[in-house]
Amino acid sequence: MNSREKGNIAEEKAVEFLLSQKFEIIDRNFYTRFGEIDIIAKKDNILHFIEVKSGQNFQSIYNVTPQKIAKITKTLNVYLKKYKLKNPYQIDVITIDNNNNLEFIKNLSMF
Repeated sequence: MNSREKGNIAEEKAVEFLLSQKFEIIDRNFYTRFGEIDIIAKKDNILHFIEVKSGQNFQSIYNVTPQKIAKITKTLNVYLKKYKLKNPYQIDVITIDNNNNLEFIKNLSMF
């Protein structure tokens, strides 16, 4: 199984988790020239731009670099402008290790 297939499986698990937590999935794999946002979800009128990371031996938050957060921020700004949205939003991360342990890290930055 290649890394893209593993990533797709992890994203599906993340979506299942989010739905179980009463999130509404708005969009997936939103691409711009700046990068991609894996999952865009909404709960309590807050947009959640969610990065999904999977693999072995994850150290949770340390797998999302400042450069990755900058790319996500540029990409989410394109999304907000494209759809003329003014909702409050935040960047979240879901990590899934090889044992299917899921960690939901909320609100890396609130805007």
